[in-house]
Amino acid sequence: MPDPLAKQPPSPVKPPSPPATATKSPPPPSPTSPKSPSPAPKSPSPATQPTPAPVSPPSTVTAPAPAAEPSTPSQALPDPEADQGIIDMETFQQILDLDEDTTHDFSRGMAWAYFTQAEQTFKEMDEALLGKNLAQLSSLGHFLKGSSAALGLSKVQASCEKIQHYGQQRDEEAGKNLTVEGAITRIGALLSQVNEEYSAAETWLKNWYDEHADPEDGEPDAPPS
Repeated sequence: MPDPLAKQPPSPVKPPSPPATATKSPPPPSPTSPKSPSPAPKSPSPATQPTPAPVSPPSTVTAPAPAAEPSTPSQALPDPEADQGIIDMETFQQILDLDEDTTHDFSRGMAWAYFTQAEQTFKEMDEALLGKNLAQLSSLGHFLKGSSAALGLSKVQASCEKIQHYGQQRDEEAGKNLTVEGAITRIGALLSQVNEEYSAAETWLKNWYDEHADPEDGEPDAPPS
């Protein structure tokens, strides 16, 4: 049996336990009163809703009118109805088309030459009428008829054509022949009429060129008639 008095080996010494670290408990939450739920936002009433501004329809942009083309000399014609048949506008237009510029030098020269011829022809007609020279009256009527037609002086042209036929002792409208006295009587009355028609045509042409023809370089403007 072992000896109870025999020394027992010492018990191993346990290393001291590290001091326990005190852990702090989180403080208990403070009692708070329960929050009442927030009221839901109210939708605006129809009366308070803003009224949208009316939308104007897109404005229509009007395209600018095309610029008027500059008128050419032949386009600057008076009202055809205002001449009362003094001038055949189609014939006069053809004369103006021969002009090379806005001075209308060519057609104006034709008109002024016609004025000189017509005045001389009327003097010769008066002399032939006094002498009862029907052949001369017929020839002069034919001559002035052609020059009047070239410028479009339709009334003068028609009257001169009658003088031409009366000088041949012929009334083409009535379709009958005339006596010498009958032809002289008709030509005498017609000469007074054709002189008035010529004066109206001369005034019309001169006024047209005063209003529409540009003066030539170095030429002063024509004085108002």
